[in-house]
Amino acid sequence: MDESGDSGRPQPGAGGTDPGSGPGKGKPRRPADPGGGLLMGRPFGVPVYVAPSWFVVAALITWVFGGQLDRVLPELGGARYLVALFFAIAFYASVLVHELAHTVAALRYKLPVRRIQLQFFGGVSEIEKESETPGREFVLAFVGPLLSLILGGLFYIPLQFVEAGTVPGVLLAGLMISNLIVAAFNLLPGLPLDGGRMLRAVVWKITGKPMSGTVAAAWVGRGLAITVFVGLPLLTHTGALGSATGEISGFETVTDALLAAILAAIIWTGAGNSLRTARLREHLPELRARTLTRRAVPVEAATPLSEALRRANEAGARALVVVDGQGTPKAVVREAAIVGVPEHRRPWVAVSGLAQDLTDGMKVPAELAGEALLDRLKATPATEYLVVEETGEIYGVLSTADVERAFIKAMARPAA
Repeated sequence: MDESGDSGRPQPGAGGTDPGSGPGKGKPRRPADPGGGLLMGRPFGVPVYVAPSWFVVAALITWVFGGQLDRVLPELGGARYLVALFFAIAFYASVLVHELAHTVAALRYKLPVRRIQLQFFGGVSEIEKESETPGREFVLAFVGPLLSLILGGLFYIPLQFVEAGTVPGVLLAGLMISNLIVAAFNLLPGLPLDGGRMLRAVVWKITGKPMSGTVAAAWVGRGLAITVFVGLPLLTHTGALGSATGEISGFETVTDALLAAILAAIIWTGAGNSLRTARLREHLPELRARTLTRRAVPVEAATPLSEALRRANEAGARALVVVDGQGTPKAVVREAAIVGVPEHRRPWVAVSGLAQDLTDGMKVPAELAGEALLDRLKATPATEYLVVEETGEIYGVLSTADVERAFIKAMARPAA
C-alpha cells in the first residue's frame, strides 16, 4: 500500500543542544538522519530505507507464492522458495519505482522529500511540504499509480514470448498482476491512498479550500477502511477471491480476516493522521514569532543571576539576553540553566555561565510566521532564540517550549 504524502511536521527545535558541552559553549546538533530501517541508497539524494517489517512480509510472500508454485511447477521442489523470494524482491522493487515517481514529481515542484521507506504494506514517500496548487497535488498523487500501470504493461510484453507453465512465465504474470493490483488499490478515492489525494485535489479545486478536500477524502478513506474490514473476508468466503481447495478454507478465512483488519486499521489511521496534519497546517499562520516571544532584558556577562532576575521582574520580562558594552546581543540565558541554580547561590553565579552563545541561525526576525518560522527553528535546533526587529533591535526571546505549546493548541482547536 502506498501512503505517499506530507509527513507530520517535526516539532521545532527537536534535537536540542549537547548537554555535555558546558554552559555557554553548547552548540546545536546537526539534524539527525531520518532513519527508518536499513539504508539501501540515496536516489536523487533521497534516502531509501527498508523497514524491519518488510522482512516479515517478504517471508510471508515467499511462503505463500512458494506454495502456489508447488501446484503450478511441482518439479521445482525446494527451489520454488528461491523463485518466490526473487518474486518478493522484484515486487518491492516495483513498489520502489512507484515511490520514486512521487519523489521525482515532488522534487520537480521544489518540495523536499525526507525519505522513502519500504514497509509491511508497500511504501511511503515522506514529502515535507504541501503542494501549492490542487493541480500539482493531483499530478503528484497520480504519477505513482501511473508508473505501476506502466510496469504492469512492461511485464505483459515479454509475457507474450514465454510459455505460461515456466518459471519466467509465472514470474512475469505475477509481477504484471501485482503491479496492476497496486495501481488499482492506490486509485481508490480515500486518504491516505493516492486516489484519496487525487480526490482531495478535485474538491480543493472546486471549493478553493484545501481543508475541505482533506476532510472529504479522509472520510471517504474511513469508509474504505470499513469496507475492507467487512468486504474482504466476505469476498474470500463466497469464493470470489478464495481458493478452490476446501481443506484449508478455515485457515484461509482466519488469515484473510486478520489481513483485512490490519489493512483497514492502516487506512483508518492514515485518514485520521491526514486530518490532524491538515488541521495543524490550517492554523500554522497563527504561529507568529512576535506573538510567541517573551519579553527580555539585556544584561552584561558579569551580572549576577540574582540581579539579572531582579531587573527582569521589575520590567515584567521572562528572559535574559547577554550583551556586550555596546549593547550588542552575544548570548541567550537558558531557562533550564536558571532553574538548576539554587536560590542561595544566585548572587554568586554570573549570567555568562548560564548562557548559550548566539549563532546567526538563532536570530529570528520578529515577523517570521507559520511554516517559515518552523523551518527556521528546525534548521538550527536550540532551546531559546533571539527575536529581533528589522533594524536589528532586540525584541525578545522565543522559547521552543512556547512554540510546542502553541503546536498542541493548534492541534486541539477545531478546523474552521
